[in-house]
Amino acid sequence: MLFSLSTRPYHRSEIDLLFTKVKQQMHQEALKQGGDGIALYRDCYTGKILRGGDRYDYEHIRSSESIFMKYCDQLTNSEIAEVVNCPENVAVTLRTINQSKGKMRMEDWLANANNIINHRINMGLTKSALEYADIGIQRKVNEILLRK
Repeated sequence: MLFSLSTRPYHRSEIDLLFTKVKQQMHQEALKQGGDGIALYRDCYTGKILRGGDRYDYEHIRSSESIFMKYCDQLTNSEIAEVVNCPENVAVTLRTINQSKGKMRMEDWLANANNIINHRINMGLTKSALEYADIGIQRKVNEILLRK
């Protein structure tokens, strides 16, 4: 059963359950990439190589709340969890970036030039990550709507 936008509150339980599984899968892949038993990632906004033990976070490039609010009138909570956690929307970034950005849209956070400078943001890489996330989100929404 779907609820209208005004009566359906945002909550993360289904999103977080699936996010945990996605992070575990990503970690297993990163261990293979590392080849030495230490996870190997590439920061989605800086391009910096991150290894197990570095201070990094798994990141929803487009926030779970913004995706929920956009699709809550069309999709169930479980379906929204699929969209939020699609491979194109989950990446790894430095914890300092993730904490600084918080719940802000990346475009809004980038509007402050100090964020770009202080965190050594690669604008080309970041733009590509945002576009990739948007394409993946739309692909997943379309896939789910076709199942209905």
